[in-house]
Parts: sequence; structure tokens; C-alpha cells
Amino acid sequence: MSLVATALSGLSLIGDKTAASGQASFYGVNPATGQNLEPAFYSATEAQITEAVELAQKAFYAYSGLSGKERAAFLRRISAGIAEQGAAIVERANLETGLPLGRLQGELGRTTGQLNLFAQVLEEGSWVDARIDEADPERKPLPKPDVRSMWRPLGPVAVFGASNFPLAFSVAGGDTASALASGCPVVVKAHPAHPGTSELVGKVVQKAVADSGLPAGVFSLLFDAGIEVGVSLVKHPGIKAVAFTGSQQGGKALMKLAGERPEPIPCYAEMGSTNPLFILPGAMKERGEALAQGLQASFTLGSGQFCTKPGLVFAPVKEGQFADLLQKGVNALGQQGMLTPGIASKYKAGVEERKKDGYAELIAGAETQVNPEIAAAAATVFNVTLEKFVAEHSLEEEIFGPTTLLVEYGEIDDLVKVAEKLHGHLTATIHGTDEDIAKAGRLIRVLEDKVGRILFNGYPTGVEVCHAMVHGGPFPATSDGATTSVGTRAISRFARPVCFQDCPDAALPEELKKANPLGIMRLLNGNLTRS
Repeated sequence: MSLVATALSGLSLIGDKTAASGQASFYGVNPATGQNLEPAFYSATEAQITEAVELAQKAFYAYSGLSGKERAAFLRRISAGIAEQGAAIVERANLETGLPLGRLQGELGRTTGQLNLFAQVLEEGSWVDARIDEADPERKPLPKPDVRSMWRPLGPVAVFGASNFPLAFSVAGGDTASALASGCPVVVKAHPAHPGTSELVGKVVQKAVADSGLPAGVFSLLFDAGIEVGVSLVKHPGIKAVAFTGSQQGGKALMKLAGERPEPIPCYAEMGSTNPLFILPGAMKERGEALAQGLQASFTLGSGQFCTKPGLVFAPVKEGQFADLLQKGVNALGQQGMLTPGIASKYKAGVEERKKDGYAELIAGAETQVNPEIAAAAATVFNVTLEKFVAEHSLEEEIFGPTTLLVEYGEIDDLVKVAEKLHGHLTATIHGTDEDIAKAGRLIRVLEDKVGRILFNGYPTGVEVCHAMVHGGPFPATSDGATTSVGTRAISRFARPVCFQDCPDAALPEELKKANPLGIMRLLNGNLTRS
């Protein structure tokens, strides 16, 4: 047994307590061996779900009333705790996901880094978008009132952990960090693929709540092997927003639940994408071999289990060498480990369905039989003409795993026409020479309406956590294309504008007081200023 396992209870964390019991048990599974990992974990009961949400409701007014600097100190305490426990967290994550230690150590750094980034945003304070229109009692025919507004937190948020990022999009990942930064308590539904990792991180957050002297309900962590806990959580009237990263099926189900409540709430679901990549003629002529190598590395990175994987590639039809190089490279790869046996099974089923429907031709990919209890699969490449791609909408759908679809085109004008027919995606990538890109203005303009991030001469697998980043896109890539789940703009998902009219200065939030005691940037009578 791993030494990490001895520190795990397998029970949900409800505020400052560990639940005394649970219902149906399940285990984390080592995807490389198919073996269960100790200890058993127990799904939260309805009573525990209710207790967690009610604690969050009670904590909301006190927590949302803290200053930005106080919440920043809390986030930094979480970050420091995760770094301190990093070796144990990475050890368990490696057992539960099969992801390499180097990848997990990098993800640990990303997780602590984004917590610290939101802490910086809170310390600076201008994220609240304070707007002030001062009164003018002499205005005719009617006096002008004093009007002031800013972002204020929504209330308790339900966060769903993602399967493919056990740290960065899980218990203390970007959704949790941005919700806590906004002033919202969080109830996390752990992903069943890495319950031990989730508990270790959850205990760090729980301790940070206590060490910061905050109300216990600021954070809770609930376990469940299925969907029942998540459904109950979203339906609870005390939850005011939902954050989810996962499949389109799961995201749409949560959107429906959130929208059908007596009080509908926002559901921010990131549901995957095929991330079209366009290779323009000049780039193909100049660096076709390098492009084949780069594409292969990108769509097979992490066994293709990134939501930004380029699963759709438009390449000039005359350049047959590119496809040959890609075919040779992919055929040499063999089996790749995947996160769970279930994900591997769905990937292989998706590949078989694409082969069976006959619209696209399989041009690369080993046919290897493996133990169905082990999470592994082979990379594949399909090929299709532009005409067939346009005629068959299913070819645009994501197959989660190491596969991509090459679409052959003739002229750049063809790319504009096909781009206009694409649905929403997280990213689009353009590879071109300076001359290519100068001629691609129409294509770029169309892609602005189709994706959240446009890359040039790079690959989308890799999302920089920074102020300007947008990790989102029009439906069905996300439920709300006006938002991002990565970068500091993510904080606004969990806040709403509140206006104060003719409010006495003493009763105003610090951010709106006349003297601007926090020294933040504010829109004062239409002009940005710190005065």
C-alpha cells in the first residue's frame, strides 16, 4: 500500500469536519494495471450535501465581506499548503491517473501559480470594475443622482472536478480559485477518477480555511462514484452557480438542471472541442516536415486527453508528403496510456464508429488488442475530402483521445467557406508565412466568431495562465461563450453588478467611497482614474 493511502479517510469533507459515514463505496483505479487503490471512498449522503450547502450559505456574508487583501492571504495559504504537500499529492495523482510525474509536477505548479495570480488580482483590487457617476443637483430639467456600481459575489458555487486535470481543474483548480477570489464559498464534487488526490488537496484547503479564521462553510468536498451527488448539488436552492469541465453530455445535463430550477442559475460548462488547425500553402511548402512532427506531438500529447487537442486539420491537397510523414510517425507510436479504462473504451468506440460510417479513411493507427481493464489505446489519423467534411456534420465532433482528422482543401477561399460552417470551438490555429497570413484576413475574421483563442504558428495544447488568456468559446465548446475558465477574467463568472444610488458614503463598499481608500482604478464620470 502507498504511504499516501494511510492518510486518506475516503469520506467527504463537510466544512471543518470529515463526514462520519457515507453510502455506496468505490475505489480509485490504477489505469496502468486496472487494480483498485486503497482506501475505499464513500459517496456523500443527501444529508451531507444539504449540510455542506447550508454551511456555505451561512459562510457567504462573512466571507464575501472580507477585503481583497484578506481573501488574497487565504488563497496564498492554500497555494503554500499544496506546495508543501506536493510530493504526496503528485505520488497519489500518478497512481490514479497514470500521468507522468513531470507532467503532474508541472500541473502542481500551475495550480499554485493560478491561486497566487488571483491573490495578486485581489490585492490590486481593480477587478471589481467600480463605476461612479457623480450627482449633479443643478442639472435641468431633473437633478442627476449619484450612481455607483461594482461586481459583487453571487453566492455558494458548485465546482465539478475534471478527469484530465487532477490538480489544475480539480479541487483547488481554476474554477475553485476564481470562485473563492470573487468572494463565493465553494462546494466541490470530486471526480471519481482521482478521489485520493482530491482528498489530499481538499484537506489542504480545509486547513487553510481554519488557519485563516474563516467560517467552516467556505469550502466542502463531496465524493461520488456516479452522478447522484452532482445532480442534488446543482438542484439545491442554496447553490448560485455551477462550474464544470468535462464531456458535452455531462455539461448539457448540468445546463438543463441549472436552467430548470425554480430559480435558474448560471452553469459554466467547458465541454470540449476539436480545435481546427489550418495549414496555409506557403507554410506547408516551407516547413511541411516540421508541421507533421509538431502536429503529431500536439494531438498525441497526454494521449490526446486535452480539451485543446487539434482534432481537425485542414491541409493543402497537393502536399501528399505531409500525410505520409504523419502516417509514418503515428504508426510507430504503438499503445498510449489513458486516464481511465472508461475513457479508453469510449475513445476506441469513437474510432470504430468513424471507421464504420465510411465518411473518412483511416490512414494511420495500430490495430492492437489490449486488456479492457487497462486504460490504453493507439493513436489514429483519418483523412477526408473537404466536400465530404462539409456534407457530414458528425466529422466535426470531438473524439476524446489521440486522434485527428485531416481535411484536404484546394484554395484558401475554401477555408473561409468551411470556417463559416463550423460550430463553436475553444481554439483555432493558423500556420502560415507572413504572406499567407496577410492574405488570410477574411479567415481570421470568421474565426473570431467561432472560437475563444486564435493561435498563429503554434499548437493549442498548452494554455498560459495569465490576465489576457481566454479559455472558452461559443457553444458547444462552452455553455457561455462570453466567459473564460482560465485567466483572471474567470473571476467575473461568479459575480454580478450591483448599483448603489444616492447611498451615504459611510454605507458604501470601500471600493466605491468618495476618497477611494483602496487606490483602485475606477471609471469616474466616464474617465479611468485612481483619484
